[in-house]
Amino acid sequence: VQLLESGGGLVQAGGSLRVSCAVSGRTFGTYATGWFRQAPGKEREFVATITWKIGVTDYLDSVKGRFTISRDNAKDTVYLEMDNLKPEETAVYYCAAKSRSSPPGLTSAYDYWGQGTQVTVSS
Repeated sequence: VQLLESGGGLVQAGGSLRVSCAVSGRTFGTYATGWFRQAPGKEREFVATITWKIGVTDYLDSVKGRFTISRDNAKDTVYLEMDNLKPEETAVYYCAAKSRSSPPGLTSAYDYWGQGTQVTVSS
């Protein structure tokens, strides 16, 4: 399974951005796809996840109501729509996929990772 993120960039605080994750390869074995982020000097942090079959979602508490994760099964693509972005959310955003159910934020449960896309929020 290969994951390719796109859509990062520079946005002002309070602005919006959508990042995408194209999933290819043996996608039929993928249970869920999630988004994580890592700021300089900090640990990688869970942001959101969605299951492929029925679209169950989970979010980091601090992004609930501002971020929306969705998927397009026909295109094997997962999206993360981010609204009202804050400067402290500047980070590299990674897409990850896992093949079985596990706690949404458990980083070690994700088998495949993309290279990441930079999101910079200016104040």
